[in-house]
Amino acid sequence: MTGNFVGVEFAEAKVGVNKPELLPKEFTTVIDVAGFLSDGQEKRLVQEITNIEKDTGFKLRVLAQNYPQTPGLAIRDFWQVDDRTIIFVADPTFGNILNFNVGASVDLDVPRSFWSRLAGKYGNMFYWKEKGEDASIEAAVMAISSCLREPVGPNNCSEVK
Repeated sequence: MTGNFVGVEFAEAKVGVNKPELLPKEFTTVIDVAGFLSDGQEKRLVQEITNIEKDTGFKLRVLAQNYPQTPGLAIRDFWQVDDRTIIFVADPTFGNILNFNVGASVDLDVPRSFWSRLAGKYGNMFYWKEKGEDASIEAAVMAISSCLREPVGPNNCSEVK
């Protein structure tokens, strides 16, 4: 997987976890092996991610996990990860729940500082322990959606909404 991680390298997994049996049978842009999201929340996120891809051409993929319970490396092929893919791994195991792997083309349009500010705002332990993992995940997806829809320029994505 190419790209730049913010935080710990979850999608790659610490010891190369590869458990394709944890993948859903049908393609979906949201995989919640940790059970953080309700069915309704998952459906809303899938719809928002579909709209993001249609409107911007960027692919956002969300994996909610509790390491080592993760499909790990198996997500690469399942999601057909490329330079326009953002992998968002929600995992509270190491404190900050928000972790991102960003494709090279995304890196050209979204400042790297956005990902660390996003993790700092919605991923910190105080936020997700008070509001819930699901609230952190939903807030992060909406902030990413907002950022990707901003015109590219010197100040795009300067504010985490």
